Amino acid sequence: MAALTVTFIETDGTERAIDNVDAGPSLMEVARNSGIAGIMGDCGGACSCATCHVYIDESWLERVGAPDDIEYMMLDMVADVQRDNSRLSCQIRMREELDGLRLTVAPLPGY
Repeated sequence: MAALTVTFIETDGTERAIDNVDAGPSLMEVARNSGIAGIMGDCGGACSCATCHVYIDESWLERVGAPDDIEYMMLDMVADVQRDNSRLSCQIRMREELDGLRLTVAPLPGY
């Protein structure tokens, strides 16, 4: 299995490409393990806090897919910064077809 790459754009505009990512972990886990600013993951990936909110690059939306009903309800917690391309990074597992994925860390209201 080839190592994968994902690029996070932090809220200050800093682009951080994370290389050698294995398939399987969530994007939240990848971000936290790599020190990406703005990804808190307070609930540990249980889809119950919205502190790992990201914006998926438009060109990747189809491959990443849409949020399920539970994730969509959690995104309502950040409705003031929610966009059509909003996702919770804890709900997206890194997989081969996401090699090269680009996403932007959303601002965290109240943090």
